Amino acid sequence: MRKQIVRYRSVEDTGPVPDGCDPLLWRIYRSRGVNQVGELERELSALIPPDALDGLDDAVSELLAAMEQGKRILIVGDFDADGATSSALAVLALRAFGHSQVSFLVPNRFEFGYGLTPEIVEHARRFEPDLIVTVDNGVSSVAGVATANALGWDVVVTDHHLAREELPAAKALVNPNLPGCGFASKALAGVGVIFYVMLGLRRRLRDIGWFERRRIAEPNMAEFLDLVALGTVADVVPLDQNNRVLVHQGLMRIRAGRCRPGITALLRVAGRNPQRAQAVDMGFAVGPRLNAAGRIDDMSLGIACLLADDEATAEPLAAELDRLNRERRQIEGEMKDQAEALLEAWSPHDPDALPWGLCLYQEDWHQGVIGILASRIKERYHRPVIAFAKAGDGVLKGSARSIPGLHIRDALDEVAVRNPRVLQKFGGHAMAAGMTIDEEAFDAFTRTFDAVVREHLAADDLQAVIHSDGGVDEAALNLETARAIIEGGPWGQGFPEPMFDDEFEVVSSRVVGEKHWKLVVSPMGSRQTIDAIAFNAVETLPQMPARVRAAYRLDENEWQGRVSLQLRFEYLEGVAV
Repeated sequence: MRKQIVRYRSVEDTGPVPDGCDPLLWRIYRSRGVNQVGELERELSALIPPDALDGLDDAVSELLAAMEQGKRILIVGDFDADGATSSALAVLALRAFGHSQVSFLVPNRFEFGYGLTPEIVEHARRFEPDLIVTVDNGVSSVAGVATANALGWDVVVTDHHLAREELPAAKALVNPNLPGCGFASKALAGVGVIFYVMLGLRRRLRDIGWFERRRIAEPNMAEFLDLVALGTVADVVPLDQNNRVLVHQGLMRIRAGRCRPGITALLRVAGRNPQRAQAVDMGFAVGPRLNAAGRIDDMSLGIACLLADDEATAEPLAAELDRLNRERRQIEGEMKDQAEALLEAWSPHDPDALPWGLCLYQEDWHQGVIGILASRIKERYHRPVIAFAKAGDGVLKGSARSIPGLHIRDALDEVAVRNPRVLQKFGGHAMAAGMTIDEEAFDAFTRTFDAVVREHLAADDLQAVIHSDGGVDEAALNLETARAIIEGGPWGQGFPEPMFDDEFEVVSSRVVGEKHWKLVVSPMGSRQTIDAIAFNAVETLPQMPARVRAAYRLDENEWQGRVSLQLRFEYLEGVAV
């Protein structure tokens, strides 16, 4: 699909550059809504204090009472990377606080589905818990919390997902996205929420002399920021200033070698250098391997890797996660080919004639991979996509991915209002959601969903847009600029990695790995030559023209101990000579 390159307005109007700030970086920051240098602060002192998070004191009181009475605490997480890091952080922090009666349970998505359901509560009987603490789930678990309460178990819910009208009857409910919560950052991931809860608990324990009485060294909460950084980036929540502080501090610990052995092992098995770890490594190397456990097998494997105390324990677990990720990629590739065939049959050679809200389903699709499939099709056709798979008993599970302009959870809510019988349950965020429907309701759901999408989007919204930070002067096309940009992050959702656009002469080109273009290019009117790579570009550009317009990022390329500048072409189109 041809894309439109649109430059941020701040490319032309950055205002005065603050003293000591690089003009190019300031231009980039301004385009991301930064107005003052103070908004770029990344020290822990810039974090929003825990007191601002509603429900935190109640959660701390429940946890403290359980610890004082030696009660059994069960952490119930989600089966993605955010849930895994949240579970590991909760277990590690409570153990570090001196409470040994803590264990974790993560639902197998194929048996129990998402969240604290009545079924997973029944499954939790074998742990004989006194207190359940949910992480990265629970705000919609009305029935599950009621089941736990009926069994005499207390429940503390920590979550970040949007709430429905009815809230669970938990002892405490901590969620920055609850109506009326005054916490300034609504973008906390689940792992960020439980970090704040443990931060508040550590403070309460300190105030009552807990550590002194038990002769326990008071834990440094910064020790858990590697997990916070991984879960935050992998969950693709917006990197507002508070999240940038958390991610930056976590990355600094990873680079310095002060992190969980499991994270180091996952970086190495992915071929990444822990000493040069960036947010992109968390999102595209570590996160997918951790997620592979929940998608293909059981996320308990991923949590075990994060809990590993040494490299000898972590490395075989990381190797198994890498194997599962390779299996996931093979399944994903087959499903993507099948989805493309479906779309071609619907609308041969004319993607514009496809439904605006795409619903895809094939009987043999893997339930754990439909989310990735929806994301891939969304990227290719730039429209909201829901991919479905069989979940047994005449039920389909769907995973949705959206585009700017359509809040996908709100769209599903509207579908439910219009046609109450098509949706059993749903939940999610603005850009991603999950749902369950009756198989017989698939056709009715697809019609209603497409109608809702058409009412909320205009035709122009289906045009894929690449936002660019403009061109880069020839003098700035160097390794120093690339490093300054890397260090100027962390970059991610809501604070995107800088993208530039320019025209280049193609000096040489060759295909590598069957799918990628390896290039040597020269900026127009320049004698400077620069290495470039265009990943997965052969399919859309099978012949390399002599001149291209490219949207690109500045990157470091490390080869045989030598580090040099490389342009990472994210989009290419030929230019008439």
